[in-house]
Amino acid sequence: MRQFRLTARSPHSHPARPTGRRRARTTAALLTTAALTVAGSLAGTLPAGATAPGSPGALVNGGFEAGLTGWTVTSATSATTAAKTEMPGHDGSATRLTHWADTAYQVTTRQTVAHLTEGWWTVSAWVKSGGALDATTLGLTRCGVPDVSTTTPITEQDDAWVRLAVSTYVVGGRCTVSIATNGPGGAWAGVDDVAPEPGQVTRDVRGGDLSGLAKNEDFGATYASADGTPGDAVQILADAGMNLGRLKVWVDPADGYNDTAHVVATAQRIKAAGMQLLVDFHYSDRWADPGAQTVPAAWAGFTPAQLAVAVHDHTRTVLDALAAAGITADYVQVGNEINPGMLWPWGQTWDVNTSDGVTGAQWDNLASFLTAGAQAVREVSPTTRVILHLTNINNGIGALTWWFDEITARAVPFDVIGLSYYGYWHGSLADLQGAISTLSARYDRDVLVVETAYPFTLADDTPAWENVINLPTELVAGYPATPAGQAAEQRAVQDAVASAPGGRGLGTVYWEPAWTSVAGNGWDPADPSSGNAWENQALFDFDGRLLPAAAELAPDAAAPDRRATSRVSLDVDRSVRAGQQPVARIKVEAEGGRSAHGIRPTGTLVVRDGDVEIARTTLRASDDGRVSVRLPALAVGTHALTAVYSGDTLVQGSTSAVTRRTVTRAPARR
Repeated sequence: MRQFRLTARSPHSHPARPTGRRRARTTAALLTTAALTVAGSLAGTLPAGATAPGSPGALVNGGFEAGLTGWTVTSATSATTAAKTEMPGHDGSATRLTHWADTAYQVTTRQTVAHLTEGWWTVSAWVKSGGALDATTLGLTRCGVPDVSTTTPITEQDDAWVRLAVSTYVVGGRCTVSIATNGPGGAWAGVDDVAPEPGQVTRDVRGGDLSGLAKNEDFGATYASADGTPGDAVQILADAGMNLGRLKVWVDPADGYNDTAHVVATAQRIKAAGMQLLVDFHYSDRWADPGAQTVPAAWAGFTPAQLAVAVHDHTRTVLDALAAAGITADYVQVGNEINPGMLWPWGQTWDVNTSDGVTGAQWDNLASFLTAGAQAVREVSPTTRVILHLTNINNGIGALTWWFDEITARAVPFDVIGLSYYGYWHGSLADLQGAISTLSARYDRDVLVVETAYPFTLADDTPAWENVINLPTELVAGYPATPAGQAAEQRAVQDAVASAPGGRGLGTVYWEPAWTSVAGNGWDPADPSSGNAWENQALFDFDGRLLPAAAELAPDAAAPDRRATSRVSLDVDRSVRAGQQPVARIKVEAEGGRSAHGIRPTGTLVVRDGDVEIARTTLRASDDGRVSVRLPALAVGTHALTAVYSGDTLVQGSTSAVTRRTVTRAPARR
């Protein structure tokens, strides 16, 4: 990506926290002052399209072929007629559910599903919506855990159906599927083929490209959290939920940034913040994308065989430097947006310059370059996942399968398919889902959207430089260039990736969320006077404050902790003088949970004086929850002591209340 592209799972009952790529929102129960139970007996023979209840996860009439049979409609605004069935439905079916009214309204269409085993369950549906941001949600409520929902995407761009899914951990065997609209007149939604199934839809990657951060900071950029508290941009984004940082590498950049040293330094910050690392090799001295794949100056005149060696050695050098700093990349891109190939003309996939003496596609050369890079990755870390990155899905799926067919025919090793997706350039959410599903099935690879972004304003910050997206006509239909519009569009992209049929979408990486506008850090590394045409798509506003869209990076809901809770009590000798070693008596009791009675907690106990650990011991089952530990001699003064219990597989950890003890001076000897 470069700024001036104006032309060119199964259910389970284990209490452990899951990993994931799905957002789940806690929602309040909707008012139900007006209610209508839809007519239609479930006894005997059901109308066509209805499903007989009884088996785990069975939902009646999920395709709405039998009207609203099996569904209950409620409304807080006496607008139950806003829920109806209309023609046509998804994928050629006769009918769909529609929510619509010409005045402001609230309506919920819901159905309770019974006989569910405890564990993760997902409800999916094919949806369309428009007329207002955040008006309609698909949710799971009354499942024995906090309600969850996600917003239906705006599909005004092409009116195509998009698959949407949301997951929750079900406790108690029952769960209610909810389709709720609360919006202004004209807000509408179409829903069809609603289906619950065991398992979880998640977002494994909620990333951001932080390549420009080091230079931005050096030229004076500052950052703050949403409440205005100044801080480190990496940590602010990590606190918001970002779990991966992407860094590009240039071979010999004119401005000295995005080189090995800067990549290592920023990677250290990314890892220190608890995030994964994706290293993006451009194999150029500057931007590499469909409009330019220029050979680095130091490699000019190399033969294809020599270029392959240079690719290997450059990749190895950077990854070795990271390893020397104790860092292993989790993902590595071998090339950036390489639809037209790389290292032109020797690795071109079509004749990009008819006068350069190299005619036609050079697939064998390209395969050798990609293989050399992948081999270097494997030499440093066999567990690092290699990504091959394409863009322009708006050119049709054939433009992508053509490329990967040639590459896989030459046995190029790779693990993940990377895609760029900017909704204002690359087609609709339905196009994105189609690409993910087709590519993952055809090549048996996961798919990661390694670049995406959206503007929060069309205004230009200072120093002024015309923004890449600066006109209302350039926006995705239904998503305004506002903080709320940016957040909603990014949520929709995340949902489209996570919910794509086949379940192989890993997540998304937001491109340059911290590239705010500062003089000296423009798009051209060779021209300090060049400006920033991207600052209106950052995740920090013109004052450097975190925008609402960052909230969409929040981690997925975790499975409820079904272990017994614990209560820790601490008693310490009351009369303590300087030089004495007081005894701490600790008691751990299991309470709550599935069967706290009879559980004997085990684990580690730590005694703290304020924030400082002063003693540690092991609690065994034979201790029956009680243990004593002698503390070190404490300084004269008042001490705030706590006991911290680690927990075990049956009992959650907890911390005791503060016990205050005052140490007095020993009496003077006469």
